Amino acid sequence: MITLIILIGILIFILFIFSRFIKRSASLKTSFSIIGVVLLGFFTLAQTPHIAEAVGRMKTWVQAPLHSTNTFIDDQVDLTIIPLEETVLLDAPVINQLPELPRGCEVTSLAMLLQYANISVDKMTLAEEIKKDTTAYKVSGGKVYYGHPNDGFVGSMYTKELPGLGVYHQPIKELAEKYLPGQIKDLTGSPFNTLKIHLSDKRPVWVITNTSYKKLSSKEFVTWHTPSGVIEITFKEHSVLLTGFDKDYVYFNDPLTGEKNKKAPIMDFEESWVQMGSQAITYLPR
Repeated sequence: MITLIILIGILIFILFIFSRFIKRSASLKTSFSIIGVVLLGFFTLAQTPHIAEAVGRMKTWVQAPLHSTNTFIDDQVDLTIIPLEETVLLDAPVINQLPELPRGCEVTSLAMLLQYANISVDKMTLAEEIKKDTTAYKVSGGKVYYGHPNDGFVGSMYTKELPGLGVYHQPIKELAEKYLPGQIKDLTGSPFNTLKIHLSDKRPVWVITNTSYKKLSSKEFVTWHTPSGVIEITFKEHSVLLTGFDKDYVYFNDPLTGEKNKKAPIMDFEESWVQMGSQAITYLPR
């Protein structure tokens, strides 16, 4: 960018000096000006690669030719260009959260992800280590006051006899980084296609969805007042490990049923994931 500015400045200066000495007709001066504009355009186009390089660390979708695939450039994967596969189905370990962790879908799905990455850790260890939000549950003036799932696990994970909900991506990411320092990638807020790219790179993805795997009606949500602000939650909140996709379905390991490569319509699943805040994490290769 600096080179471009210098070149344009030099060109403008030369044009200005020459224009002082030209004693020709106005039409000649007009022609000279047009040539100057064309030259400026030439230098601008010549510097386009440098401009692109200046912003090259941005994530960019590249549309390939017809009948080909899309690719995704991610500077956190060493600028590797990963082809978007048409179908993916990974062989990730499946772990059942029951009977020990009735509300432990999030840490159980994390255990599957870490074990796939060759980290030896079980769901009970992660359940003990996950950050907890100890805000007490209370109802006052018709309002519910409780913890925030992005501040820590809310309530009891071990029994539904006590109030509770679960945990969101931030504490899960922090715990995962303990086992894979510098390798955890937070995909929260990304387009769903980004998850498919990481799956195409043979890495499963931890996500938050709901137990219906489709968008819920507003009646399924309630308002909580937490120390971190007001949030809308649903008791159908759920976490699974994405293991693949094809044109019609997404595949996942479900900790609630212990089912491996369970499937759901991909469009419905995407809507449920977006409704729950597009929360996802995976890990990056070394």
